[in-house]
Amino acid sequence: MAEYTPPLRDIKFVLSNIVDLAGLAALEGFEHSDPDTVFGALDEGGRFMAEVVAPTNSIGDKEGAVLSDEGVVITPDAFKNVYRLYVEAGWGAVPFPPEYGGHGFPWVVGLSIQEMLAASNMAFSLLPMLTQGAIEAVLLHGSDELRGKFLEKLITAEWSGTMVLTEPQAGSDLGVVRTRAVPQDDGTYRITGQKIFISWGDHDLAENVIHLVLARTPDGKPGTKGLSMFLVPKMLVNDDGTLGDTNEVSVVSLEHKLGIHASPTCVLAFGDDEGSVGYLVGEEFEGMKNMFTMMNSARLSVGLQGLAISERAYQDALQYAQERKQGRAIGTQPGEHSLIIDHPDVRRMLMTQRAYIEAMRSLLYTNAEAMDIALNHPDEDRRQEAAELADLLTPLSKAWSTDLGVELTSLVIQVYGGMGYVEETGVAQHFRDARIAPIYEGTNGIQAMDLVGRKLPMRGGEVVRGFIGRMASIDADLAAAGDDLASIRSGMTDAIAALSDATMWLAQRGMENINDALAAATPYLRMFSTVTGGWFMARQALAAHAALNNGAAGDEFLQAKVVTARFYAEQLLPQAAGLLGAIKGGADVLFEIDPGFLGV
Repeated sequence: MAEYTPPLRDIKFVLSNIVDLAGLAALEGFEHSDPDTVFGALDEGGRFMAEVVAPTNSIGDKEGAVLSDEGVVITPDAFKNVYRLYVEAGWGAVPFPPEYGGHGFPWVVGLSIQEMLAASNMAFSLLPMLTQGAIEAVLLHGSDELRGKFLEKLITAEWSGTMVLTEPQAGSDLGVVRTRAVPQDDGTYRITGQKIFISWGDHDLAENVIHLVLARTPDGKPGTKGLSMFLVPKMLVNDDGTLGDTNEVSVVSLEHKLGIHASPTCVLAFGDDEGSVGYLVGEEFEGMKNMFTMMNSARLSVGLQGLAISERAYQDALQYAQERKQGRAIGTQPGEHSLIIDHPDVRRMLMTQRAYIEAMRSLLYTNAEAMDIALNHPDEDRRQEAAELADLLTPLSKAWSTDLGVELTSLVIQVYGGMGYVEETGVAQHFRDARIAPIYEGTNGIQAMDLVGRKLPMRGGEVVRGFIGRMASIDADLAAAGDDLASIRSGMTDAIAALSDATMWLAQRGMENINDALAAATPYLRMFSTVTGGWFMARQALAAHAALNNGAAGDEFLQAKVVTARFYAEQLLPQAAGLLGAIKGGADVLFEIDPGFLGV
């Protein structure tokens, strides 16, 4: 396996040419986020992730997390020093407010650090990712008392956080959550119930674990509108900030999973005796609204995992293809064996990985930039525009990137051939680890339904139409670039026409027959994402092409940018138009076979 090399030049290229990092640095509070400062931090972050975190990836996969006879979750030994160094370096504090110990950088900067962390060790990276969600929930919805008591330790990562949502009978249907929260005379609540699939629900790395729990108060009506959010610490916290007694949060069991073995996925029991002490976060019955603060951030971070693990696996495939000899490429002398990278089909697989990775990075970073602008821009209209863009891009970021994470890690195994299917080579771990990402934080089918059911109708469809129009407007710049980018221009023209056709059909059909719209949701999300990826690749090509013509001639990195964008436009983007039939196919054929005969 290759040693992980942070793709720093590509990250900086996206931050400079796709994301307006300099523009973000002009916003109040981000003055220290100028490109030079950020790029210096990225250099150091890349070094830390590559040298400190990345070597623990396969170790964690082999050792896994285990539950002791005493009910304590034990993580791999190598993680303990890594986490200590992570806390000391302050990497978890990058995008959070200075008044609580954060470094105050834009979210997109934190995301770029997070990419390198997730690529280094996906299982380990889930711990800081979940803590970020807990921080956001307390920061935006918690009382001053809760912020003062819990935020600083969460931001320093001395304490970790979780999202505690589903239960054995619930799955994705949180409306049937049964966990109870009974109010007490002192303003606290007593929490009782059992929760499942709680990533990093317990561990031996941080001093305390802060759970953000969905529960139902006695007056809570059935369904999601009756749910409230509660902060439930594993260890109670005294008024002076020191840790007190345990809080009746116990680990019932750990799940035995396909991948991310070092990330403990817990079944948690709250309130074995009197009930766990919990603190209401926000208003009663606003639990789902508050939880989506965590969920939307988590969905972007999970999409990032698709990118990160694809990048890590791609580096393995590229090194292997440059070392492995097999067969004889066209033009090779008889009796000689060729490196497999000289075979067209292997080149196709490698270029497919490279192109999708570059498209994903632009999508995810733009999504984060939109979130930054929505929260921090002084102009209300600009904030609203950015919030709508973030809402639109989030299902694409989560679903497309995680689907590609599975597809691209599978391609890496294919590059390795039979050796890829052997665990000792290590690349099978990437495929196993990647498979969870399309499932959690809202399965990708739910993301597709969200796109069609909630995002397509925003402002009467104007948000989507405006975004498609924005993508279409790149035609003039591509035309001005001439023959060098001609195939990108023609590819984008055809793809945008197909996307516009599909969008109009869905807008009409969704009102006439909701089942037809839902049946079209997944292929529509794939089409929308593929075209959006093409737009980002076209923008990268334009930026590289301009640089090559203005003093950077001969720069192989920039030349490769143009070629990769052409590959995307010529060989990946045509898939978008091919999805039109599936989108317009309707739901009837899905239900024509009686369920009892589906297995015959």
